[in-house]
Amino acid sequence: MSSFESIIDFLEPVNIYELSNDEGYRDTQVGKHIAVYEEELPDIDEADIILIGCGEARGEGPGFSHSDGPNIIRRAFYSLYHWHDSVKVADVGNVKRGASLNDTYGALRAVVSELVSHNKRVVILGGSHDITRAQYNVYAAAENIIEMTCVDARMDMDIDSVLPVESFMLELLTSDPNFIKHYNHIGFQSYMVHPTMLETIDKLRFDCYRVGRVKEHIEEMEPVIRNSNMLTFDIAAIQHSHAPANYLTPNGFNGEEACTLMQYAGMSPQLSTIGIYGYTPKRDVQDLTAKQISHMLWYLMDGIHKGKQEAPMEMTDEFNEFNIAFAEVETRFLQSKRTGRWWVQLPDGKYIACSHRDYMIAAANDIPERWLRAVERS
Repeated sequence: MSSFESIIDFLEPVNIYELSNDEGYRDTQVGKHIAVYEEELPDIDEADIILIGCGEARGEGPGFSHSDGPNIIRRAFYSLYHWHDSVKVADVGNVKRGASLNDTYGALRAVVSELVSHNKRVVILGGSHDITRAQYNVYAAAENIIEMTCVDARMDMDIDSVLPVESFMLELLTSDPNFIKHYNHIGFQSYMVHPTMLETIDKLRFDCYRVGRVKEHIEEMEPVIRNSNMLTFDIAAIQHSHAPANYLTPNGFNGEEACTLMQYAGMSPQLSTIGIYGYTPKRDVQDLTAKQISHMLWYLMDGIHKGKQEAPMEMTDEFNEFNIAFAEVETRFLQSKRTGRWWVQLPDGKYIACSHRDYMIAAANDIPERWLRAVERS
């Protein structure tokens, strides 16, 4: 068992019997199969996912402090039926509220950094979306250059706002030194984003996907997420009818689409941190948003289960190989025989995740946009 005593001072344990209304969990429920920090930190050596709660909400402005959102999500998640024996989950409790907002950021970064340094995949249950700053600082502190993906209805880059929750992304993308090699934004709603902001993002060669486009071809987001190291998901991207705690907009992804995106996250071998933010219990109705998030966590487990079936790239016999020339460029596509997923080779010999649609575009002697933009960034 690895020693994580250095992080225990930042954490509060979980009362699992309180979450289960003092009844405990049955063998058929997820809660029975999670190693939980109750009196001492659990053995997390074998864990595929480590949950950590952070109810910090002061980034939303005056009137917001700290919520019990992570525990309400846990209550819904733990009660679901357990289907994935191959996926081990640990829960290290909640990050203690700091004296200041930056203190909470620092505590969360310290805990997540320690876990990630042991090659663990960490899921942060927020809290307001600005907690993403602490999530990103895990990589910045280690000077790891990453690809980051954000799922949100808006872009939190309001230069005129004093609220961290509305401006934090601007700091992340413009800080110096900067460790974000590439940024993807999934699910923005045009009427909530200033046009010049999109132009600026495009000039930086970052990729943004409007919610309507994603809903039409959601499978195209699987390679986007598979190429990422960090994922941040604001429940504002989910329709109000499926997540009543989303007060910003009635439109967005439905519940099933949100679960599909999280399943893709589970299938990604590179994602080391996932944050789910924006859940405020007092805005919820009958805990429906907490239940929605719990279903997303279940599908995250399902994605990890599916991802474990994938063969390493070195096992060439496990992939179909297609050599193609398009627009006077020769390249190679690989398709997994086990999962059907696709990769394409860049001119420098490296492979990036792609889709069957990219292959079909190349086969028609056209240039896949995903390949072109990756080449422009390399």
